[in-house]
This record gives sequence, structure tokens and C-alpha cells, in this order.
Amino acid sequence: MNVGIIGAGTMGIGIAQVAATNGCKVLVYDANAKQVETATVGLEKTLAKLVDKQKISAEKMTEILANISIATELKDFKDCELIIEAIIENKEIKTKVFTELENHVSESCIIGSNTSSISITSLGAELQKPERFIGIHFFNPAPLMPLVEVIPSLLTDKSLPDKIYNLMKEWGKTPVIAKDIPGFIVNRIARPYYGEALRIVEENIATPEQVDDAMKTLGNFKMGPFELMDLIGVDVNFSVTTTVYKEYFYDPKYKPSLLQQRMSEAKLHGRKTGKGFYDYSEGAEKPVPQKDEVLYDDIFHRILSMLINEAVEAKRLGIASDEDLELAMQKGVNYPKGLLQWGKEIGYDLVSEVLENLYDEYQEDRYRQSPLLRRM
Repeated sequence: MNVGIIGAGTMGIGIAQVAATNGCKVLVYDANAKQVETATVGLEKTLAKLVDKQKISAEKMTEILANISIATELKDFKDCELIIEAIIENKEIKTKVFTELENHVSESCIIGSNTSSISITSLGAELQKPERFIGIHFFNPAPLMPLVEVIPSLLTDKSLPDKIYNLMKEWGKTPVIAKDIPGFIVNRIARPYYGEALRIVEENIATPEQVDDAMKTLGNFKMGPFELMDLIGVDVNFSVTTTVYKEYFYDPKYKPSLLQQRMSEAKLHGRKTGKGFYDYSEGAEKPVPQKDEVLYDDIFHRILSMLINEAVEAKRLGIASDEDLELAMQKGVNYPKGLLQWGKEIGYDLVSEVLENLYDEYQEDRYRQSPLLRRM
């Protein structure tokens, strides 16, 4: 298959690597020509490390690199059968690119977007042939993370989701099909992992290191919320939260954090800037949490209950099948188990009680329960 990638950032070059590894001829384009050069040099280094670690052979590295070419303009995509856009999360900029792209590609070319939070329907509606447009959302880093969310719009051809689903399986990914709702599956359901953790810290109930320690020791999460925000980028996480909040017509469940906004403004973005909720500068020591069994139990059940409630609501709304909801959270954000299964294990009655207590304390719609939760 001839595949085009628009955007040579981390995601774009990562998706290009995945396609090229699976035998596709890949064209990579970026409006900033220097970015493509930087990305391809970076890819060579990445592949060389994989060879050193004996993850791939030197011959495979040569094959992958030979499968990737640089496009200098969008008209170079004329022979592509699939194009995946992975540029800045800005609807106007994406729409401008798609509008020009349609002038150069064939009638049968599939156009996909790697957007993590913009409505697929709103993007597709701007195309001359919206039926060929679909969301294909990879997770970072694309070569390593198995999950791909496949999101048809209201205008997407009914046969297209299955085609992309099967292609992603051929590429060795774990695809799930989701409704076109803000945040899709993962970025919607995962919001409380960050939002509730931020609120706990904002209210001086616990420190970031205590919250992280509680979720890792009691929940077996690989990374705590604050460690994960630092890895993703505090600014990126804040941007996704803000988008989901606005797209849900300012539903208080998804209300962004003032602390996270201030961190973004101060450019304390986490690992990429050297400092976020933790200090990553050379020689800096990570703070040791003051352990508190009762506090840790409260933190864990508060955040987990919010997550389970979101998963149950996603089930109620038919955002995806139960299997895909469980797969998405395990393969997309490395949760130790599916949230619906977790709810069964700890008891949905307990989840309901935790949320009821939070609602009584705060009197906020943020803590409302899914109508389905009380029946489970």
C-alpha cells in the first residue's frame, strides 16, 4: 500500500515507521522541510538502537528506511491509497490542509486524521467527499503503543471502519472502534485520572508524590497521574482536557484545573522542559512521599471510582463495545485491568457509595453517577 503521512513530528514519523515496517511505501510531508530531515535522522538513530538491542536486524532497518521517502508538496501524494494527518491540534489548520489535499489525490484515496480530541464529523464535513474520511488515532509512541482508535464520522462510508480496523491488525496494532464523541474512548474515560488527582493536590489533601504512590501501590498503575502528566506534557494534557470540556458544553465532570493552567503558563511542562510536577534536571532528587495508609486508601478509591463511573457511562452510551472499552484503557494508557472488570471486583455498590459521599461533600454535578451504575 502507498501511504502518505502529513506531519513529521513525533507522532507522524512514528506512524510512518509503523507503516514502513509493515511493507508500505510511505511518503512523509511537513510544511517545515527541516522538520522532515530532523525526523528522518532521528528515525535512523532509533532504528540503529533497535539493531544494537537485537530487536530488529540490520537488513530490516535498511528495508524500513528504504520504504520511507520525503514529499516536498501535497501533490506528491497523488498515488497514495491512504493518507494520515498528524499535525497541530487546530481545526482550521487541519481543514486547510484537507481542502488542498483533495485537489491532488484519487477519488478512492482514504483520508484519516490522528486527532486526539477534534470532532471527526466536523473535520470530515469540510471535505468534498466526507465519506472517505475517518479518525485513525494512534498513541504515543506509535511504534510501541498497541492501541489505535478507529473513529467513523456521521458521514463516513459504513464499510470504511472495518477496512481500517483490519489494516491496523495487519500492522500489528490493537484497533478498537469508537463513536465520534469528544475524547473518543481513552481521552474521555481517562480524564478523572488527571482531573481528580489535580483537585486532591489543589485542595492540599495530598502531595503529587503521595497521589502517585497511592495509585501505584494500591492500584498497580505503572505511573501515577503526575508522573504521567509530566511524561505526556502538562501543556498537552491541559489542552486535551480543555478541548473535551468545551466539546461537552462545559460539563463540570471535565472541568480543567487552575493548577494545571498555571503550570502550563509557567512552561513547567514536565520532562520536555526539565521541570513539571517533578524536577528532571541533572542531580535532582525525587521527593519521597510521606506514606499514610488511610489517606492512600481514600485517594485510590476516589480516583478509581471516578474512572469506573466514566467507563460505565461510556458503556451506557454505546461509545464502544464492552470488549473495546476494556482493551482501550489497557492498551492505550496501560491500566492494569479493564475498568468494568475492576468495578465488578471491588463492587459497584462501593463505587456508588464513594461517589455519593463526594457529591454530598462538594454538592457538584462533577460527582453525579451514571444512571447505569446504580443498576450494576
